Amino acid sequence: MSPNWKKIVRAKQAERTARLKTDLTPSRMQRNPNTAGGDDSGSETINTSPSSDQKYLLANAKQIVEHIKNGDNDWTSERVLIAYARQAIRAQDATNCLTEVMFAEALEEARALDREFERTRVIKGPLHGVPVSFKDLYRVKGYDYSVGFTTYCDKPSDEDGELVSQVRAAGGIPFVKTNVPQTMLAYECRNPVFGRTINPWSSKHTSGGSSGGEAALLACDGSPIGFGSDIGGSLRIPTSYCGIYAIKPGHSRASIRGSRELASGFEGVRLCMGPMGRSVDDIELACRLIFGQSTKLDIWLPPLPYKEVTIPVKLKFGYYKSDALVRASPAVQRAVQETVEALRRQGHECVEFVVPDMIEAIRIFLGLISAEKFKMMFAHLGQDPKDASLLMASVAPVLPAFLRHFVAWSVRTFLKDPIMSRLILNFRGRSVHEFVALAGARDEYCRRFVREVWEAYGFDGIICPVQAMPSVPHGASTHAGVLPATTALYNVVDHPIGVVPVTRVDQAKDQLTKSWEASGNQGSPFIYSQLYEGKQPYYDAMAMHGIPVGVQIVGRHWEDEKVIKMMRVVDDALGERGFGPGSYSLTSTTKHD
Repeated sequence: MSPNWKKIVRAKQAERTARLKTDLTPSRMQRNPNTAGGDDSGSETINTSPSSDQKYLLANAKQIVEHIKNGDNDWTSERVLIAYARQAIRAQDATNCLTEVMFAEALEEARALDREFERTRVIKGPLHGVPVSFKDLYRVKGYDYSVGFTTYCDKPSDEDGELVSQVRAAGGIPFVKTNVPQTMLAYECRNPVFGRTINPWSSKHTSGGSSGGEAALLACDGSPIGFGSDIGGSLRIPTSYCGIYAIKPGHSRASIRGSRELASGFEGVRLCMGPMGRSVDDIELACRLIFGQSTKLDIWLPPLPYKEVTIPVKLKFGYYKSDALVRASPAVQRAVQETVEALRRQGHECVEFVVPDMIEAIRIFLGLISAEKFKMMFAHLGQDPKDASLLMASVAPVLPAFLRHFVAWSVRTFLKDPIMSRLILNFRGRSVHEFVALAGARDEYCRRFVREVWEAYGFDGIICPVQAMPSVPHGASTHAGVLPATTALYNVVDHPIGVVPVTRVDQAKDQLTKSWEASGNQGSPFIYSQLYEGKQPYYDAMAMHGIPVGVQIVGRHWEDEKVIKMMRVVDDALGERGFGPGSYSLTSTTKHD
């Protein structure tokens, strides 16, 4: 008989705790890298105290490689890894962001890189000596990729996934993996095996999901660069919640081979892999490495490597500050407005527009992902308790038709909410015929978006909210599970999207004012009431004070490189604003639950 799930959890967490205690002392006093041969004259003692870690933590991935390549004093792969491993431990203590800890093997790799570099004076590749973190779904040889299911604990991968292999070949050093929500469907970050990851800036709020552990680690300076995934906002939501940078490429730009797919074969909405970092430089560096690169086993990935592009001096951006699902909060609207104003000051044109029939896009997304009633996804649960965030996904798709119609009628009639009523009717299981018809509706909406947005306005890019909320309190996704559907718009149309941090919630600037309450369309009354009304609304500017707020920067199909260029334009226009390496203090939040 297999052990019960609690026993597996205790063993898995004990394993993580033990690996966090890996000896991080340097192997020996290291010779000055600029000293040739066996002559130790002029060698210096490398400062390995925790207080000396700061200079490594302040460097982005590109800068780390340059320091090592130049032979700068104290800059070795081993020393950089030690600094980030120690900071990852601090981040884990503060946010509970880690799953697999790979310090021992990472140290061996770092020392091997140092020996080879000392011998040849040639770096291995563009990530030489850079510690790299991965969302738990990535396969790393010798380690579990359980994604929070006890079913997959103690079943280590026998090979590296595609992106992990590419990172190693470029000189990068995988050193930790990070937490995800159960099934990777929720936009919080909690599972029975590893527990809950919290927002680095507020212990009462989530880090987001499903790449929430990765975002929290990077926000805490616990990794220079990492990789997540996105099928409905899983890269972008935690990136905004935690105040870092990321890109969701188009689905055909980076390999997904060698990752845990919980619904393998599902193509209604495509999974995308993408980098997360602390600067635009990090994002560009990673995309140059992974775009269009794969072995012959990944037969669906076009051989389209990173391409050099030029962009106009004066760009034309479309923007919207809210959408049809629910009115965006004051902090989120301010983030878009400040971005638009910064771009206009630099001479760029910004035109406000309305997304064509956004509720139709959300209807299509919800209909596609629920078509097989999540049977494949829930089959992985085994004996594990189902997380509360999966309530809607567990109940709605399997409701008898008469009951679904009654609920939808009640919502439309008594709550005066035709939006939610329409979505309830479409969040259900489907026949193959119905699924194919819905996929056809998806394709038609994609063409409509091109005609009515890109061709009608001639935009270079779009600036828009990531979500209506800066973050949400723990547990909010149980009842507001449809909130991420606004990010899913760009999964439906399969556009590349970057996220850049803009500002932070300000308890003085971002209160719910009468002018805000009177502005624009309210959206769904049901969602609106959860976010902004009642005794304990999810939006509370005072409780959220200091939580980051980012924006999405959207590009056209196959214009991923242009998106990165536009991310840089936006980042430069906004100027210094307290994000990037060194912006986090471990006093920013309290220890996780």
